Amino acid sequence: MAPTGSVVPDYSGSPVALKYIKRGYTMFFKHGVMLLLVPLAASLVLELGNLYQTGDLSRLWVVAKQTDLTFNLVSAVACCSVLLGVLVSMFLMQQRPVYLVDYHVYRAPDSWKVTRAQFDAIVAATKDFSEDSLQFMSKVLHRSGLGDETYAPPSLTNVPMDLTMSAARTEFEQIAFSAVKDLLNKTGVQPRQIGIIITNSSLFNTTPSLSATIMNHFKMSSKTLNYNLAGMGCSAGVIAIDLARQMLQLYPDSYALVVSTENLTYNWYPGTNKGMLMTNTLFRVGGAAVLLSNKRREAWRSKYTLRHVVRTNLAANDAAYGCVFETEDDSGVRGVKLSKELMSVAGEALKANITTLGPLVLPFSEQLLFAANMVARRLLGRKRMKPYVPDFTTAFDHICIHTGGRGVIDEIEKHLRLNAKIIEPSRAALFRYGNVSSSSIWYVLSYIESFRGVRRGDTVWQLGFGSGFKCNSAVWVANRRVEEQHKAWEGFDVSRMLAELSKA
Repeated sequence: MAPTGSVVPDYSGSPVALKYIKRGYTMFFKHGVMLLLVPLAASLVLELGNLYQTGDLSRLWVVAKQTDLTFNLVSAVACCSVLLGVLVSMFLMQQRPVYLVDYHVYRAPDSWKVTRAQFDAIVAATKDFSEDSLQFMSKVLHRSGLGDETYAPPSLTNVPMDLTMSAARTEFEQIAFSAVKDLLNKTGVQPRQIGIIITNSSLFNTTPSLSATIMNHFKMSSKTLNYNLAGMGCSAGVIAIDLARQMLQLYPDSYALVVSTENLTYNWYPGTNKGMLMTNTLFRVGGAAVLLSNKRREAWRSKYTLRHVVRTNLAANDAAYGCVFETEDDSGVRGVKLSKELMSVAGEALKANITTLGPLVLPFSEQLLFAANMVARRLLGRKRMKPYVPDFTTAFDHICIHTGGRGVIDEIEKHLRLNAKIIEPSRAALFRYGNVSSSSIWYVLSYIESFRGVRRGDTVWQLGFGSGFKCNSAVWVANRRVEEQHKAWEGFDVSRMLAELSKA
């Protein structure tokens, strides 16, 4: 997805905002009550233990008998029942921690690199496009924030193009097999140890499924549970993580493998509809393999622990549902059409997502300022007072924004009032790799680990958008200091990128 223009509308005062704020606070207090009951129950047990050890408990019983005080058996049973209920509730509601053991992002061979000038020449050589379409794609590409070292598969860079299913499978296998192999070698986990595998590709889906394709290649166990997510857009990477989280709550002592990618060969659009030509210009080769686990013994070496997943879906709204739509153009050529309502829909989805996420992550001072501003704007009028935008840098040390396009990153930076340093990793991932769909948030995180490092206790926010329409967030907390030079970023010149982007 590559929207441009305003992404974030007004944050407060609307019924939608109030609904999602309420949902966020409901989630907060649901767990907050348990947090209050835990120390209460613990203090009661400790106090009774102290009285028993010092002998005060027996003396209290004697005093009660001497003064004709009646020991209320009903009260004692009630107190014990409450305590037992708290302990049982704690046990039943306790969730297994989900660890991100490690991940790997794919770097294609240098022979797959395509500069912007080469892309213009390849597209022109196909003779599938009108002059107007060629000029449009070139204009979009040169303003997109993509650099000259992105990757495209040979099926698209060779003339004539090879748009067959066989070529599309080859592209997927090259990316997925390589990413999974490097991840398993990196972690020392054997393929037959994987208990759950989840793949996500929005537009390319085969029979057998992509997850079965990986299972077959790596000869995984027949007991491995496999899932394939389709049609869920660029935010499917977070959805796959959420599905893995849910499965790891059901199956103890397991590994879950998530593979996120998209396919360029199968989705090339040789038509003239400008809304459909956007995918040709911005999407490039990329993929990520992520290893998750609920094994306690993996806590010591795992990079992160999953703290929150907040998913927002506006599919019940017709405009939201149809703003990113796979269909045929007037000439019967298949493609993905982006509607004019995309920007407003993306804004509503983001607003709903962060107003739910805010109460879970923002410090109390920011929540208080936001609530006070919302009340004041209702009393004084929305036009007389600007909405207060919470400072999300008080909650997150690192932010990974889906690299849908330069316009997306610009608008999120502007409306969330993020500084250039926070945004830099997302710009770098777009510049170096282009829009790699659902795997883009992992390229951004790998940049942060490669050039800045992540300290123990740092909080990472991954934010993705996708068709449907969806906006999804994943929040991670670093278990240890992470400083790793990812292969994907070897030889990358940050200063050169910043200089080039400043000229654009």
